[in-house]
This record gives sequence, C-alpha cells and structure tokens, in this order.
Amino acid sequence: MLSKKTKYGLKALTFIARSGDDVPVQVSAIAKNEQIPQKFLESILLTLRKAGVLGSKKGKHGGYYLRNKPSEIKMTDVMRVLEGPIAMVPCVSLNYYEKCDDCPDEHKCSVHRLMIEVRDSTLKVFRNTTLADLSRV
Repeated sequence: MLSKKTKYGLKALTFIARSGDDVPVQVSAIAKNEQIPQKFLESILLTLRKAGVLGSKKGKHGGYYLRNKPSEIKMTDVMRVLEGPIAMVPCVSLNYYEKCDDCPDEHKCSVHRLMIEVRDSTLKVFRNTTLADLSRV
C-alpha cells in the first residue's frame, strides 16, 4: 500500500508543477488546496528538497519550486525518495537487495520469481511516468 507520505508528496509535487515555472509555492497554499496537514507536508517537502527534487526560497515570496522540468522528474526517483525500495521483498530489490532468511535457493523460489515480475512491471510504469504526466488535467 502507498503510504500517506508518498500520496501527499505526489499531490504536493503535482500542485507545484501546475503552479507554473520558477514561482515558489508556499507550504500553506499546498496544504490548503490539497488538504494535507501542514506540519506533515513541511517534513515531506524537506525530504524532497534534500533529495534534490525541490528547491526552496526563503522570505516573503518564498516557498518550494521544482529543480527540474516536470517532464524530467521520473516517478522512480520520487517513489524511492518517499517510499523507499520499489520491490515488495528485499531479495528482488535492485538497490536494496538482501537475501531472505527463510529461502535456501532464490532460483527455485516461486515467490521470488513472482516478485521479480511484479517489480519489473512496477518499474516499467514508474520509469515511463513523469511528473508532467501526473500534472495534466
């Protein structure tokens, strides 16, 4: 299941993308329009800023802005920042691989084979979807 952190992060990024180029968007405006608790949103936006997805500007006309064009922001990058590994089990993760304790042979494991298919299908969708795709009305 998608966490609230990721769901809110995607909503916030979409709101920022729809707000226009190079115009910082205030946290309060995002929170109000997307009905996201402001304190929680601040934490999410900070995470996205630290990962390089967002930039921020302080001051009266400050807020958050996209560091790249929406068409250049792939969902694989956003999902990994907000949600962590894309794979459902660690033994099929491309970036966070760990051997399962209860599996003597991954090559004979039916769960392993199924989860590779799930991972690959999910990655295909995320790799082929950008923030621009989400922000179209």
